[in-house]
Amino acid sequence: MTRTVVESKTKTVIIGFDEPFCVIGERINPTGRKKLAAELEMDNFDTVIRDALEQVACGANLLDVNSGAVFTNKMAVDPRYADNNFTEPPLMKALIEIIQGVVDVPLCIDSSVPAALEAGLLACEGRPLLNSVTGEEERLERILPLVKKYNVPVVAISNDDTGISQDPDVRFAVAKKIVERAADHGIPAHDIVVDPLVMPVGAMGSAGQQVFALVRRLREELGVNTTCGASNISFGLPHRHGVNAAFLPMAIGAGMTSAIMNPVRQPEMEAIRAANFLMNHDANGGEWIRFAKVIEAVEAGATFAEASAAASAATSGRRGGRKARG
Repeated sequence: MTRTVVESKTKTVIIGFDEPFCVIGERINPTGRKKLAAELEMDNFDTVIRDALEQVACGANLLDVNSGAVFTNKMAVDPRYADNNFTEPPLMKALIEIIQGVVDVPLCIDSSVPAALEAGLLACEGRPLLNSVTGEEERLERILPLVKKYNVPVVAISNDDTGISQDPDVRFAVAKKIVERAADHGIPAHDIVVDPLVMPVGAMGSAGQQVFALVRRLREELGVNTTCGASNISFGLPHRHGVNAAFLPMAIGAGMTSAIMNPVRQPEMEAIRAANFLMNHDANGGEWIRFAKVIEAVEAGATFAEASAAASAATSGRRGGRKARG
C-alpha cells in the first residue's frame, strides 16, 4: 500500500490507501483574505495563531501555509514589495516559525515562488509536504531538485504549459509525466501526492464523475496518493457546504486520500468522520464516537470550533494525566 510520510518535530502523519482520510487545513492563506493580508503587512500574526489552533482542534492533520500576501501599503513606499520573490520568502519563514510554536502537526508549504518554498523547507522542523509542482517544464526543473535535496513529498498538480485541460485523460497524462520526471530525479511515487484538479460541478455537470474516475486511475495505474482543493467542486453554488459534504465521502470511496479544505466546517468534517468509519479506517468507531460528543455539544449551543477545542483540550488533559501518573 502506498504511504506518504509527513512529519513535524514530534508527530508523524501518513497519507495512504489504508489510512484515515488526511485533512489539510487551508485557512492560513492571505489570498482573498484582505484582513489577514493587512495584519501580516503589520507583522500581526494573531489571526494566523487563532486559525492554526482552531483548525487543529477541529481535526486538521496537516496545516497548509501560504505566503501569497499582497502588501499594498509597503508597495506604495518600496516597489520591491510588488515582487513576490522579495516578499514571500521572509514571510514564509516567519509564518512557519510562529505556527510551529503553537501547534505540533506537520505543515504543507504552499507557494508559487521557489525561493519561498526553500525558505519554508529551511524553517520547517520534520518532513513537510511541499505544495506544489506542475507539469510545466520550468516548474519541473525548479521544484523537483528541491524535493530531492530536502527529501520531502510534493503535491503534483495536473496542469502543464498548455494550461488546465477539461479532458480527464489529458490530466492523467500530465500526472503520469510528473511521476516519471520525479523518478528521473530519484523521487519515488509514494512521495508524489497528485491533485487531479476538481472542476466546479456548477459549470461542468460531469466534474464529480471525472474526478472519481481519475482518482481510481491514479491509484490503480500510478500507485500514488491524491489530494484536491475540496471546495472547488461547489464553486459558485448556493449552500456550498452541502455539496462539499456529499463530494468528500464519494471521493474517499473512489480512493482519494487527502484534501486541502476548511476543517472548521461541521458538515464536511462530519462526512469525513463517517466515511472513515464506513471505509474501516476508524477502528471500532472510536473516532466517530468521540466526534459524536462534539456534535452533542454543538446541539447544546456551542459553535463547532468551540466544541472541538473543548474536546481536544479534554483529550490532551487525559493524556497528560496518564503520562504524569506513569
